[in-house]
Amino acid sequence: MHPDVVAALAEVGITRTFAIQELTLPLALAGHDLIGQARTGTGKTLGFGVPLLQRIVPPAEGGDGVPQALVVVPTRELCVQVARDLATAGSKRGIRVQAIYGGRAYEPQVSALKGGVEVVVGTPGRLLDLAEQGHLILGKVRALVLDEADEMLDLGFLPDIERILGMVPTQRQTMLFSATMPGPIVTLSRSFMTQPTHIRAHGNDEGSTVPQTTQFIYRAHNLDKPELLARVLQSRDRGLVMVFCRTKRTAQKVADDLVERGFAAAAVHGDLGQGAREQALRAFRSGKVDVLVATDVAARGIDVTGVSHVVNYQCPEDEKTYVHRIGRTGRAGHTGVAVTLVDWDDIPRWQLINKALELDFENPPETYSTSPWVYTDLDVPETATGRLPRAQRTREGLDAEVLEDLGETGKKNRGGQSGQRGPARDGDEPERPRKSRPRRRTRGGGGAAASGESAPAEAPVAAAGEGGAPARRRRRRRGGANRGGGSESAA
Repeated sequence: MHPDVVAALAEVGITRTFAIQELTLPLALAGHDLIGQARTGTGKTLGFGVPLLQRIVPPAEGGDGVPQALVVVPTRELCVQVARDLATAGSKRGIRVQAIYGGRAYEPQVSALKGGVEVVVGTPGRLLDLAEQGHLILGKVRALVLDEADEMLDLGFLPDIERILGMVPTQRQTMLFSATMPGPIVTLSRSFMTQPTHIRAHGNDEGSTVPQTTQFIYRAHNLDKPELLARVLQSRDRGLVMVFCRTKRTAQKVADDLVERGFAAAAVHGDLGQGAREQALRAFRSGKVDVLVATDVAARGIDVTGVSHVVNYQCPEDEKTYVHRIGRTGRAGHTGVAVTLVDWDDIPRWQLINKALELDFENPPETYSTSPWVYTDLDVPETATGRLPRAQRTREGLDAEVLEDLGETGKKNRGGQSGQRGPARDGDEPERPRKSRPRRRTRGGGGAAASGESAPAEAPVAAAGEGGAPARRRRRRRGGANRGGGSESAA
């Protein structure tokens, strides 16, 4: 490897290769296409990142500042993390890495691209926006990486990935990496790769869970889950904890409930502005909060040192999601604990996951917050209640972390607060206030009496003419009810 890359990694304590890195580096350095598969937390980012950095031509060696490598990721949080890791590894070579993702202002990203960038890490939507506007040039990309490739090639992202593939040169190196890689996805990937080598770092069990993670599965009632979760969070010697929910509303509700119970908690989900999402992750990484409640947006690739427990507050959708969720702990050889709370309605779903992963938890025990095995399994003090004792509330909390103004797109400014709840989509504009229009109220329109006298201005309806034919009536309805005199009712 290039000595500058080796020195940069050594400064952050990375001196030995994991299995996936040892297997992929020789092939990747030679320029071959490959599909890399390994368990969560085993160093896949550097498995493709180091070969990318090795082949990059930095400005000091004659680089022209046009992107030479493109890494596509499914989530904004993973985009920030991968860009940071690659920038660290390439710092001594002067390689510039830029994260391109939605939910924040275009201008800083456009300015960085104009200033020159060697490696671009981005999410599909914003990458396509900037490429179509001419700010992002993909014609000189020599290496393309799809991180969490099974997610990127699923139905949701596939059209965008196909458009990106049409923008990059056909003569390139393509690498796919993920912990889970179903057969149909591998078949699809071969259609745009050149004789790829499929590398499994752990034999045929690459989709299985990490052995260092101890798993507990409980059948829990939805109304008792908050109490049960509060006791899990009081386990002795626990570190940081990630709590996963299926829906955005549940994630926010659980986070708010934990804060009310005295825990330093924060939420990450799609209904939060990008500033608030990054604020929560920074607070979690720095230890200002020790409980991060998230949807599956944080289930893939997020690497935070010190996560000792993962709690599935709601049963995952499938075995892939389960593997990625509990893979946030037990990383890089460390041990971890994964607790899954399965509601009665989710037992069939859990049994499918259990069968697919060949686990031994087909019939989870019916468990409540008072069940004695909760205290023994998780080493919870018998005196623990549903609230954290005041003496243990030592974390600074989310408010201690600065909320950055990212110039978010699609943000609604209410009360002058930026980055608060409210979905932000690329290209959306802030809601504009409505202009007040004068309302014309016309009553008694033209149906005067036969004598020719005009109807009073405030008359609700025009009376029938005395001469025979009834005058035209104008009806005004509110809430489905007729207003006016008896003639209206009679009509």
